[in-house]
Amino acid sequence: MTHPLTILTGASRGMGLAMAEQLLDAGHDLVCISRKHNDSLGQRASRAGRRCEQWPQDLARPEIAAARLETWLSGLDFRNVASATLINNAGLLPRIAPLAAIPATELADALRVDLEAPMLLTSAFLRATQSWPVARKVLNISSGLGRRPMASQAAYCAAKAGMDHFTRCVALEEASLENGARICSLAPGVIDTDMQHQLRSADAKQFPDIGNFVGMKSKGALSAPAEAAARILAYLARPDFGVNPVADVRD
Repeated sequence: MTHPLTILTGASRGMGLAMAEQLLDAGHDLVCISRKHNDSLGQRASRAGRRCEQWPQDLARPEIAAARLETWLSGLDFRNVASATLINNAGLLPRIAPLAAIPATELADALRVDLEAPMLLTSAFLRATQSWPVARKVLNISSGLGRRPMASQAAYCAAKAGMDHFTRCVALEEASLENGARICSLAPGVIDTDMQHQLRSADAKQFPDIGNFVGMKSKGALSAPAEAAARILAYLARPDFGVNPVADVRD
């Protein structure tokens, strides 16, 4: 019996954890790449009889995770896999301040996690599975901030804009292949996560848009992680997934 295989980054908490739980419930086998192991996720997989590998990995060193993923996939018997999907969900928001006020090491880590890691993991995934005769998908979790500028958000905005554009490029590459992967960079809407709390807790003198984020929380405009995860996975399952390589879950 074959099962869908999904590789998911940032699966130990928040929306990533909600996606992992819902994928397990839907019968997927998982490889989760996160900074920390989540015991409850492993227990849920055991109860469901599903495979769930959790790789503790700091994606600020993405070349290590990418090499491990390629090696693991290359050793897998694709005859046991019904479909293969990579979801690049992990994200890092550096301190909320003007670019000149952020130390170089923090900027570098943010760009590695938010842009370099998705690129390296996507490359490894596509290379290792290119001969598999199954449906392959790559879902990059983007952000509205990749499509509009915001002060004190230069690194995050730039990384998400880069994610959108590298997705467009890879979509063109895969479209020319006989069994090319479908790929989409998807903005998930505004979600009540730790990142939103970080934005609301910023220094108002350094972050002119803080009022917008405080207002969204007070008005109940934020989606719960489980609700957002369900919408994203429903979009991933759409028959037209990848037709638009850059999209919004609310489209």
